Amino acid sequence: MKKLVIGILAFGLIQSYSFISTNDVSAAAKEYKNCKEINAKYKGGIARSSSVKNKGGKTKYKPYVSKALYDANKKSDRDHDFIACER
Repeated sequence: MKKLVIGILAFGLIQSYSFISTNDVSAAAKEYKNCKEINAKYKGGIARSSSVKNKGGKTKYKPYVSKALYDANKKSDRDHDFIACER
C-alpha cells in the first residue's frame, strides 16, 4: 500500500513539474519588434547562453540569458555573437 501511495505522489510531482516548466518557456519567448523594445525590458540585451562572449567590445550591462527568448529575437543580433541588442 505504501509503494502505491509513493508511486502516485511521485507521478503527480513529475506531471506538475513538467506542466509548470512548459508554460514558463512558452510565456518567456516573446518576439520584440526592435532593440528599443528589448532594451526597455532587458537593458543588457538577450544572450543565448551564459558562456557567450560579446564581439562588439565592452558593454555597460549584463545580458539576460534565455535560449528561447534569444531564438525568438535572433533577428536583432546584428553581429551574430549570440547576444541580441547588447548595450
